[in-house]
Amino acid sequence: MTTLEIVLVAQAVASGMMAGIIWFVQVVHYPLFAAVTGPAAADYARANQARTSLVVLPPMLVEAVAAAWIAVSPPGGIGRGPAVAGLALVALVWLSTLAVQMPLHARLAREGHAPGVVAALVRSNWPRTILWTARAILAAWMLAAVSR
Repeated sequence: MTTLEIVLVAQAVASGMMAGIIWFVQVVHYPLFAAVTGPAAADYARANQARTSLVVLPPMLVEAVAAAWIAVSPPGGIGRGPAVAGLALVALVWLSTLAVQMPLHARLAREGHAPGVVAALVRSNWPRTILWTARAILAAWMLAAVSR
């Protein structure tokens, strides 16, 4: 297996993992924050942040590195446009995560039970869910395009 093939497989796997995770988060995990009440809600939010980071950070980093690699040196069959679009999708996901979701999680960790914050978290996460879904589709297409 060539280095390029390894990068494309790693990208497809990481993007697919994150698309699956984000759909679970969007439909199940984030809405359930509203059910965590009482004094333990802030502790729950802090523990959630720590544990979630262990699960999502490795594939997010693999995805970002692979997307950058492919954008810098797009393989034949993919072209610069899709390669740069893939990197742009990753950048938008990271921007949303850092600028929107992380501050909302921090509020939950400080305030505990906050239905308005949970509603904002669920609502604001839809664009990220769509971006990661598009990213996974693009990564799968890239792998297939080079494998032909």
